[in-house]
Amino acid sequence: MRPFLKFADAVDWLDEQVGQTLKWLVLFASLISAGNALMRYTIQWYMFGAMFLLAAGYALKHGEHVRVDVFFSKMSPRTQAWVDVVGTVLFLMPMAVIIAWLSIPMVVNSFHIQEHSSDAGGLLRWPIKIMIPIGFALLALQGVAEIIKKAAVAGGIREAGKAYERPVQ
Repeated sequence: MRPFLKFADAVDWLDEQVGQTLKWLVLFASLISAGNALMRYTIQWYMFGAMFLLAAGYALKHGEHVRVDVFFSKMSPRTQAWVDVVGTVLFLMPMAVIIAWLSIPMVVNSFHIQEHSSDAGGLLRWPIKIMIPIGFALLALQGVAEIIKKAAVAGGIREAGKAYERPVQ
């Protein structure tokens, strides 16, 4: 019977060593899973919202916003500049300022009540909601810059260019 007990003791020792080693893998796997969930559900959601909301001014600067070119493309650069100035003053600026201004109370309220998403694990909503007034403020700032640049083109002070506008020499 002793040889069998020695064998049983050896098996116990081996399994104890394997178990003690593998418990660290359980911890490591749990940390990886938690990190993966954090990245996918938190950071990814916040990053997408931030990219969408904060890039509007950038898109405007590079002429990547939606435009109907049926008539616009047939106009001279100076006329296009005047259309851009008028459109920016009458439509873009009021919309950007109003949305930025009216979203501030919503952000403040969301922060004060620590609003969470209704999804499991409920992410805080105020970090992404704060991107609304910031994004529209950036859009409005770029709108002002565009008004200045397009007015310079309309007035013949600058030449119009697709990628950028150069001062007239």
